[in-house]
Amino acid sequence: MSEKTGRVAGKVALVTGAARGQGRAHAVRLAEEGADIIAIDIADRLPSVTYDSATPEDLTETARLVEKHGQRIATAQVDVRDRAALTDAVGHAVADLGRLDIIIANAAISPIAPWDEITPEIFDDTMAINVAGTWNTVMAGAKYLVEAGGGSIILVSSVAGIKVQPFMVPYTASKWAVRGMAKAFAVELAKDNIRVNSLHPTGVATPMGTGDVQERLARAVAGNPRPAQLFSNMLPVDITQPEDVAETVLFLASDESKYITAHEIAPDAGNTEF
Repeated sequence: MSEKTGRVAGKVALVTGAARGQGRAHAVRLAEEGADIIAIDIADRLPSVTYDSATPEDLTETARLVEKHGQRIATAQVDVRDRAALTDAVGHAVADLGRLDIIIANAAISPIAPWDEITPEIFDDTMAINVAGTWNTVMAGAKYLVEAGGGSIILVSSVAGIKVQPFMVPYTASKWAVRGMAKAFAVELAKDNIRVNSLHPTGVATPMGTGDVQERLARAVAGNPRPAQLFSNMLPVDITQPEDVAETVLFLASDESKYITAHEIAPDAGNTEF
């Protein structure tokens, strides 16, 4: 373990979309504070997006960074849309690591296009990964939290799940669904001392901004400039870092938030109120 304070020492956390970006930051930050990690990622070509996809090498690097802090990690290259494969991977990892206390459903895609350029395939892919994939993740892991006597589930939504994200109709719809899902699970899992909250970060510097994403966004804004105001943060920062969001995840994963459940937690630089 690192020189940190061990805020999640002895716990095991499941993180999806863990090969890079926010998922990697969450896994590494929890490892710094004493958690063992189950890291899941498709680590392959993502559908309906033009930014760079994660690779098996990215997932291997996440494992290296976790192990650097003296923690154990089980990795699996799995598509969260495949509930059977995900359930199997989580089950094997829990058997290896001994328990599960924390679930971070982070895997998602964010296609950018004006409303009239969204295809049925883009909409379906976004819902399948962002909504069904989140549900699959909870269903694959929640029973182990029940067995452990409680825990924390964090469903990663977005400012789009409180306000709106322009030029991302499927993404915005999916993140509102994730927000509602967190509340619904929270109500039923409370009796098992399991807390469920949704996380709503503002823009984060991740590989989701690679490829031609910025060009696509610029074209959409040029054709309809007024909605672009919705991207603005209240604080004087245009974009945050994955490590910033990971601090909030750590808080929600730790016992420091033991009485916080069914809430929307927004490390959003004031975006949703601006």
